Amino acid sequence: MSVLFCDSDCELWYDVVEKLGIQYFKMPYTIDGVETFYDFGKTTDIKGFYARVREGAMPITSALNPDMYESVIEPIFARGEDILYVAFGRTYSATFDQLDTALKKLKEKYPDRKLTLFDTKMISVPSGIQVRYAAELKQKGATDEEIIDFLKDFTNHVGAYIAVDSLMHLYRGGRLSKSKAILGGILGLKPILTFDEQGRLKVIEKIGGKKRVARFLAEQVIENARKLAKYDIYVIDADNEEGAQMVVDIIKKSLPDANIVRQPIGPIIGTHCGPGTLAVVYYADGRVIPLEK
Repeated sequence: MSVLFCDSDCELWYDVVEKLGIQYFKMPYTIDGVETFYDFGKTTDIKGFYARVREGAMPITSALNPDMYESVIEPIFARGEDILYVAFGRTYSATFDQLDTALKKLKEKYPDRKLTLFDTKMISVPSGIQVRYAAELKQKGATDEEIIDFLKDFTNHVGAYIAVDSLMHLYRGGRLSKSKAILGGILGLKPILTFDEQGRLKVIEKIGGKKRVARFLAEQVIENARKLAKYDIYVIDADNEEGAQMVVDIIKKSLPDANIVRQPIGPIIGTHCGPGTLAVVYYADGRVIPLEK
């Protein structure tokens, strides 16, 4: 018997996590010198977070230490259960090295127990949508092997496009050179990113103007979203409800029967993408990685 785990970097909303009975690792962020462990928005002042960033606050994220992982994992191992962990991409954080250290120590005490990690190769809701549908299968009685087989296919159908409002946040995170960030700011260009096959973020387009950005994101969904009766479309934003609503309105005109889930981008991912970010996440025929323009 196993327990399904995720981490709060997958950014599902707390009511979904609670409804599906998912246990999780709370990932930390620090702003104004205060460290907080994100709980999927249940106790988070997300608008307040973005207000501080707009005022000049410089949030940071950090890895969990091995002791923190042990404190969560050991009680489960002690009662004779294993863990199936559907995780955000390993390429995004050194926290998985700390997890490995914790597991090595726990293995000495619980040699028959195991933690199986499925790397979604994504982060935020593109990872979270994989967690959600894995958890729904778990509730229906699927085995770990059946869930992993499902995820191996499903992860290749996750369409995700992210429009970042400020290029300087990408520069701070090492995703863009300083010269490109400055030039983009002058030109008013918004980079559009997606995930490549290795789980890395790739800038594939640069667009000027809020309406053009909203239309580009919506068109990716309209052209590529499939199985609308089975899988929801997510439109998420970092304190950009006006832009998100534009995206929703355009999608609804072409796909009136689609179920669209709206939710905010949390502080951990918001630390790196910055306020104003918009994104769409959906089930597609296959993950197509366009060439960078």
